Amino acid sequence: MRTGIFLSYAGGFKEAAEQVVEFEKVGVDIALVAEAYSFDAISQLGYLAAKTDTIELGTGVVPIYVRTPTLLAMTAAGLDYVSDGRFRLGIGTSGPQVMEGFHGVPFDAPMGRTREVVDICRQVWRRERVQHSGKHYQIPLPTDRGTGLGKPLRLINHPVRERIPITIAALGPQNVELTAEIAEGWQPVFFYPEKAPEVWGDALRAGAAKRDPQLGPLDVMVSASLAIGENVDDRLAWAKPQLALYLGGMGARGKNFYHALATRYGFGEAADRIQDLYLAGRKQEAVEAVPDDLVRHVSLVGPRGFVAERLAAYAEAGVTTILVHPLGTDDRESLAFVEELQALTR
Repeated sequence: MRTGIFLSYAGGFKEAAEQVVEFEKVGVDIALVAEAYSFDAISQLGYLAAKTDTIELGTGVVPIYVRTPTLLAMTAAGLDYVSDGRFRLGIGTSGPQVMEGFHGVPFDAPMGRTREVVDICRQVWRRERVQHSGKHYQIPLPTDRGTGLGKPLRLINHPVRERIPITIAALGPQNVELTAEIAEGWQPVFFYPEKAPEVWGDALRAGAAKRDPQLGPLDVMVSASLAIGENVDDRLAWAKPQLALYLGGMGARGKNFYHALATRYGFGEAADRIQDLYLAGRKQEAVEAVPDDLVRHVSLVGPRGFVAERLAAYAEAGVTTILVHPLGTDDRESLAFVEELQALTR
């Protein structure tokens, strides 16, 4: 099983970058930078490319709505160039709160747009003259929508690779099926190994049946909080604020993908309670309402033997890359947790 790390901002970006360098030294395979309504991920990945030598770098993830498909492709090719072929493009749709509330663009047709974006990116990387007549994107722009002067163009530069790996963040069955069909990797969130086959198994099988063999096996890239030791149960509470935010505060009532996922896991009553408290402004109570059992099953927190058992459960559920958030009191402890993880996965 490969190991990965999400960039942490607890001590500032440059400090986080130095920690990625240390993680690279102990054999971590990939480092991801997320993008919500924070600093953009691309600038930071360019910095990381200059600071590192072997670790794979990726977006984890960038939304498809705010960059044109060709700009996404150009950006990915540029990062792959400055990193000597170490970049992975992670894309997703985010949600209506961020897309419409921060970027001012409609949150529409996530599946249709994702398929078209992937197709256009791969045309760009193959240095084809880009031509796409889709429902959501038309390249070149049709004459009745512009000046009529646009013509098919190819990327000027020669990309390091014509097939940069694409990972898609997806939760719903139809999105997961699409991901299993067209992407190199799948990045779910709050992955509960024992429940995964029930929740996603049919969608993954349906997508795999339509998958191009040249894509290779799907890289299932799962995130989890990490703390390994005999006395780390208190760290379960450290993971609860993120769960409370996503289950309670992301989206609106009836339009929260993470709340729906927790419900499918069998935590519907708790998810309702968390959402009620969060939307009422009682955020600390929402955090306290997150069940320990849910946190324990979507995390790697506990003694070494317990974490080894959880890693086996993840592997049994098809996970190929484990992406961790170390819950260390400082950089030294976080590095120690990651070194333990490396020993368990090698």
